[in-house]
Formats: sequence, C-alpha cells, structure tokens
Amino acid sequence: MTPRRTQAERSDTTTSQLIGAARTLFGAYGYAATSIDAVAATAGVTKGAAYHHFDGKPGLFRAAFTREQEEIAGRLEQVAATTPDPWAALRLGCRTFLERCLDPGFRRIVLLDAPSVLGWAEVREIQYAHTLRVLLTGLRAAIGVPEEDEPGVDATAIRAQLMFGALCEAGMLLARSPDPAAALPALAMEAERLLTAFRTG
Repeated sequence: MTPRRTQAERSDTTTSQLIGAARTLFGAYGYAATSIDAVAATAGVTKGAAYHHFDGKPGLFRAAFTREQEEIAGRLEQVAATTPDPWAALRLGCRTFLERCLDPGFRRIVLLDAPSVLGWAEVREIQYAHTLRVLLTGLRAAIGVPEEDEPGVDATAIRAQLMFGALCEAGMLLARSPDPAAALPALAMEAERLLTAFRTG
C-alpha cells in the first residue's frame, strides 16, 4: 500500500509542476504571450491552485527565472570541481554558461524577459544568490583576494559583474547568429581574453 502524501508534499509537487510548466511556456513563447491559465493547464492544476502558490504571473516568472539560475549555478559548481586550477575552472565555466545560452528557452527567460519583467534590481539580487555568486567565488579563488580588496572597495566583485555582463551579451550574440553553435568557439575565446586581462591586470 502506497503511503499517503502529506499536505506539504502535495504542495511541493504542485509548485514543482507549475514551475516546470512556466519554464516551458515562458521559454517557448515569452512572458507577454503566456497566460497563467496556460501554465496551470500545462501543469495539470487549476488556475486557483496557481494563484494559491504564486502571486500571479509575475510570481510564476520569478520562480522560473530563479530555477534557471539555480540550475546553471549548480552546473557551474560541478564544472569548477572537475579541475584544481581556478583559472581553468573559470574558463570552463564561461564556456559552460555560453553553451547553456544556446538553448532558446534559457535565453528568452534569463536574457530577454527577466530584466523587463522583474527589473534589474531583482534580477541582480537573484543572480547574486546563484550565478554571480559562483563567478565571484571563482574569481576570488583565482586572483587570491579576500572578500574585499580594501575597505569599501571590492574590485573583484566589479570584475565579476563585468565578466557576467560580457557573458550575457555573448549569449545575446549567439541568439542573433545564423549558426549559434558555430559562433560559440569565437565568443568563448573572447571570454578567455577578458579573463586573461583580469589575471594580468
């Protein structure tokens, strides 16, 4: 006999279904063209359940964006763990991020829609908890600096933001390329050159 699930377990399942459906639809059609009714139907739950778990469509989008950030951050940490050399880990991480940008759904949610739907302040807050956190940690390890280079100044955090901004712009270039996969090596090489400038500067 299968044990009955608790209310919390059922709630977690519904939340997961809604986030999964939101990622699929927001990634395929964009925020503006996706309704909360469509997300609920795809998740196999009622519209009321969607509103019970999330504060409308913006809340669903935030959850989808956050999940994308969690997953790419986890992937970057896995990649970093494969090499003891911090600079090699950073190079590999940059390429991994760009490879993820080859996915149209990821690009639409993370690069295209998030800034306008959530605003830059909230986007950066979520990124700092996930992707930017991993990049900053990697840069600190590679450069060999503490949390702040000197009182009130965190040059490494600035470098991390510049690097991340460059990677996001590279992701957009991939989106506009007629052959994104073919364009990836050149963009990855440019990312390496930027890292080299950080290393020598």
